Amino acid sequence: MDLSSLLLISADAHVEEPHDLWWDNLPERLRKDAPRMIKSSGDGGWELMINGAPRGWGTAELERIQNLDADHRIEVMISDGIAGEAIFPTIGLYLWNMTNPEAAAACCRIYNDWIYDLLEKRSPRFRCAGVLPTWDVDVAVKEVEYIAELGLGAAMLPIVGTPPYNDARWEPLWTAIDRSGLPVVMHQGTGHDMVFYRGPGASVSNLLATQSMAPRTAGLLTTSGVFERHPNLHVVMVEVNASWIPWAMSTLDFYTDAFMGYGWVKPELPRKASEYLIRNIHATFQDDQAAINGLPLTGPTPLLWGSDYPHDEGTFPHSRDVVRRLFDGVPTEDVKKMVGGTAAELFNFDLSQLAPVG
Repeated sequence: MDLSSLLLISADAHVEEPHDLWWDNLPERLRKDAPRMIKSSGDGGWELMINGAPRGWGTAELERIQNLDADHRIEVMISDGIAGEAIFPTIGLYLWNMTNPEAAAACCRIYNDWIYDLLEKRSPRFRCAGVLPTWDVDVAVKEVEYIAELGLGAAMLPIVGTPPYNDARWEPLWTAIDRSGLPVVMHQGTGHDMVFYRGPGASVSNLLATQSMAPRTAGLLTTSGVFERHPNLHVVMVEVNASWIPWAMSTLDFYTDAFMGYGWVKPELPRKASEYLIRNIHATFQDDQAAINGLPLTGPTPLLWGSDYPHDEGTFPHSRDVVRRLFDGVPTEDVKKMVGGTAAELFNFDLSQLAPVG
């Protein structure tokens, strides 16, 4: 496949936050609740602390520091053939594990201001998500309005809501996000414990279980009528792969039709569930051949390619090779949408400032 005319925009990239971003910026009375990285004894690595308890997670220090520099990040991105990135937090994905609502809301605001100053305002190649404090819907609504006015590119929610996303208490937030024009981003593993199993094979099985939250949440948003009430609301589910979408389409349609006459389907919606999924749900993937095989059912719009830079399981520095192999034989117009066109629309990239790379 000739990639020279393709504009690659990664719909999934991350920033590695400074270890003491929240500790340094929170009021002293809230610091005990700050997410922070502390050095572990022995191997010189780092542990992530949430609510004062370690979560056993670390990162390479030199690479983390380099990726906080916008110019360096652009150089790396262009070397990988990518013209733009939708950027999400790393440590910040754990903010929804916090138990102090006041401290958590303050941490969301700290991150949103920090990522705007660090990357969003530095280059049109970056579109960064703002994190929403979900402990109080009224506070979350105000944060939507804040990040939209600030100029961030998306509103980030946990993939598992508390209460669940079919609860009527969320309606003011859906309305606010819809009004803002921002897409919703939900990253795998957020809003819930990712450890489902322990013992042999548990690590990979836990990832499979974690990604299964995507069809569950997509189904809930669809069948509860959120997308019927808000047809312009787009939800981007990140790092969950996309081959589950055709399965969810057929499963939701089958059971809706099967149980409609028994009064079990509430509310009864004017469209098939599959139509809402295709219109309102998107999912990112690095290398998911099964999702490409499902194109005849989904079409290209729900599928978003992303590099997951700089995480270890990402496609850097071979993103172009992955794209060339993955989309070989796929109609060019479909490929353009999946590797950049749809992401450009969702995250509102200024295409006049971008050009194909590599």
